[in-house]
Amino acid sequence: MIKKTLITFSLLFLALLWLVSWQLNITFFIASTYSVASLISFLVYGWDKRLAMQHGEHVIRVPERTLHILGLIGGWPGSLIAQQWLRHKSKKRSFIAVLWLTIIVNCSALSSLYYLQLI
Repeated sequence: MIKKTLITFSLLFLALLWLVSWQLNITFFIASTYSVASLISFLVYGWDKRLAMQHGEHVIRVPERTLHILGLIGGWPGSLIAQQWLRHKSKKRSFIAVLWLTIIVNCSALSSLYYLQLI
């Protein structure tokens, strides 16, 4: 149940960004940035999952810091989708806590930019 909820939440956020961009005649830059960052984030999660499954601990994997930075710059919807769909980094509580912190920081920054009418 939570898996579907988080995937739906992420997809609805992206859809809402596109809708708001269209309805308010705001540049599509924000929605495009989030969409591209989410796609990149999803692909990086998938790549890291593949490395983990094929090579275990015997290969250099994507640092968690990189995954969090991708989420912070707007790729968090893709991160949540990958985490749930690919079942990657979905059990490590410290990783999940930092991911949600990046989501909160990112959404707060986006809200502030909108409130200050910078976007």
